[in-house]
Amino acid sequence: MALAAVAAVLVLVVVAVVGLVRRDSPPAPVAAPPPTTLPATTTLPPTEVPATTALATPNGEIATYRAPDGEAVGTVGFWYGYPMTMPIVEEQGDWLRIMMPERPNMSTAWVRAADVTRSASNFRIVVRLSETRLIAYQDGYEIFSAPVGIGKDSTPTAPGNFFVAVVLKPGPAGYGPVVLDTSGHSEAITSWEGSGDAVTSIHGSISAASAARIGTTGTKISNGCIRMLEADQRKLDVIPLGTPVDIIP
Repeated sequence: MALAAVAAVLVLVVVAVVGLVRRDSPPAPVAAPPPTTLPATTTLPPTEVPATTALATPNGEIATYRAPDGEAVGTVGFWYGYPMTMPIVEEQGDWLRIMMPERPNMSTAWVRAADVTRSASNFRIVVRLSETRLIAYQDGYEIFSAPVGIGKDSTPTAPGNFFVAVVLKPGPAGYGPVVLDTSGHSEAITSWEGSGDAVTSIHGSISAASAARIGTTGTKISNGCIRMLEADQRKLDVIPLGTPVDIIP
């Protein structure tokens, strides 16, 4: 009987000790939930053209110079009576080299930075002559493309790096709702219809027959200007002055 009592006491002691050990021991580790797979970060492709272009708007009629602190060579501010905004192509201290609208094509001049108001355009137009196609870009990415009519072989559209010099909304009769006169000039025509110049413009198709020829693939039809279907032409309504226009072979 005594032995049974002792055994019972020992069992109680063991149970109590085990209970203490269980209470003092750290809890058993809990299995971690499976990791959540997050979607890969979306990465935009590289921009196709520069995302923005720095621009300069002269504060009235200002002097132009051959070089910084160099000889004055003319003025800029208005062209055919229209106010100018031009791309900045180089900067040296207090001086800016800007694109000019006059002949010869792709002319530049220096102006004092203090004489202009600076801004930027996030648009760009590229005309691919070999594809008879115009592509418009915003922030470096294509926003639309369209078939165009370009210069005939006898009066080809001059290639080069230009800019939107004048915006007309609407254009002259027959030229459509949005006309962009560029800083480019024909290399084949010196004076169009006695005007004294031959500016490369982006305008409407002129006629239903011309629109039919442009169709969906574009064609060689003009005297050097870029002709567009009216529906595509209306998309140019967002393009501001000074926007670069690259006409490439």
